[in-house]
Amino acid sequence: MATPGKVPGMRWVPGGDFLMGSEDFYPEEGPVHMASTGGFWMDEHPVTVARFRRFVEETGYVTVAERPLDPARFPGADPASLVPGSLVFHKTEGPVDLRDYRNWWRYVPGAAWHRPHGPGGGADGLDEHPVTHVAYEDALAYARWAGKDLPTEVEWEFAARGGLDGAVYPWGDQFAPEGRMMANTWQGEFPWQNLRTDGYEGTSPVGSFPANGYGLYDMVGNVWEWTADVYTDRHPACCAPSAARGEDGAVRRTIKGGSYLCAPNYCLRYRPAARQGQEPDSSTGHLGFRCVLRP
Repeated sequence: MATPGKVPGMRWVPGGDFLMGSEDFYPEEGPVHMASTGGFWMDEHPVTVARFRRFVEETGYVTVAERPLDPARFPGADPASLVPGSLVFHKTEGPVDLRDYRNWWRYVPGAAWHRPHGPGGGADGLDEHPVTHVAYEDALAYARWAGKDLPTEVEWEFAARGGLDGAVYPWGDQFAPEGRMMANTWQGEFPWQNLRTDGYEGTSPVGSFPANGYGLYDMVGNVWEWTADVYTDRHPACCAPSAARGEDGAVRRTIKGGSYLCAPNYCLRYRPAARQGQEPDSSTGHLGFRCVLRP
């Protein structure tokens, strides 16, 4: 297929057949199977704070993290505590039980896309960082405003591989070839020791690390990214698995790519094959998105 004309801020991904998934890391990534997608354009990097601000200014959109909470969803809770907010990461003072995410995630009233750490600070200096604290509904609303869509999981993984079918990372099989850091991830012992070998403690400006073979930046690391697909505990190639649900019974959505909080000792998911389920109405300080445009 001939490469179509350019779309500002997007890269053409030619589409094709590829081996999707992995059998070498986490069970939800299997089974490895042949998948296929047509060609499409994809945002060359995650949607930034600046781009999301323009969307909000033009539409008056209010994100899920900024909306009042429904008391019916939180029976027995003090109504005074049901204030809008989002989950913010807090580094611990030492090793903790990695089975309990509450050791490092805190619900912070007032935290939102323009106040990623809470009311005490805004997003000054973060215009070129990925927008965070966006729920699935928020990402989809932005995509519709931009005349685009959210990628399917197949589209996302094909794009992330950058033409290197079967490679562990978008750039090959070595995490840091010749000692060069290729993505914004966590170095050290999560969640208390961040060595910052890659130069960043939190999110990084988009495009701070090399692009993959399709010219796409930050496909792994920096922030997790929403996809359009409902999450299943195995790929559909295996026995038609049922949709996975969150604690409140809501069907979860698939997120891809890992984030600056992913570390070898906890979440080695800064890989194209990695995947995770996320409640669609949840927002966090390490979850963003990018869009696609199909011919």
